[in-house]
Amino acid sequence: MTLKQNTFQKLDQMCRPEAILATNTSVMSPTEIASTSSKRDRILGTHWWNPPFLIPLVEVVQTEETPAWVIDVTMGLHRAIGKHPVHAKKDVPGFIANRLQHALWREAISIVERGIADAATVDESLKYGPGLRLPVLAPLENADLVGLDLTLSIHSYVLKHLEDSHEPSPLLKEKVEKGELGFKSGGVGFQRWTPEGQKALRANLLDYLTKAIREMKEKEAK
Repeated sequence: MTLKQNTFQKLDQMCRPEAILATNTSVMSPTEIASTSSKRDRILGTHWWNPPFLIPLVEVVQTEETPAWVIDVTMGLHRAIGKHPVHAKKDVPGFIANRLQHALWREAISIVERGIADAATVDESLKYGPGLRLPVLAPLENADLVGLDLTLSIHSYVLKHLEDSHEPSPLLKEKVEKGELGFKSGGVGFQRWTPEGQKALRANLLDYLTKAIREMKEKEAK
């Protein structure tokens, strides 16, 4: 945070007053990053998702001091270069997509920790079930599709049984303490990965994303 604050403080002094300064941070607060600068109203967040050469999403994160014109210009610039910007109206930890993603990760780790299913089964359940429809049926679209009354009924029954810890999983902490970090520690994490398995996963991800983005652009062009 200190490095980012110092960097943007220097940029703020060097750049023209009308220049917009954006930080590509995935979870750090743009408001906090801008707090030591003199023109905080021109500093905002633009979180590009990985891999950025394939994923179109960019979260444009507004602070309490960001004027509307800065948001409009930033959103327009990203649309012009072929990205898909979304507007986070409040600067909160994790912004939009990371909050959604890590809520899912928290429950996935909890299922393993509680012995409900092993890691491979958790991932398989998502890939062959709800994960298949997410590109065309996101959560709130799904709620509207099935009915908000049914959604309320389901939530009234199931939410009290879901993981709601505000601390990282003890299982996750234990694995990190053991040095079981996933690919970066020889392939030992929640699952065990051979070098061939690691290479295949990365290749499959890039292949899937390339095809999905191509199809998305073809549909948008029609």
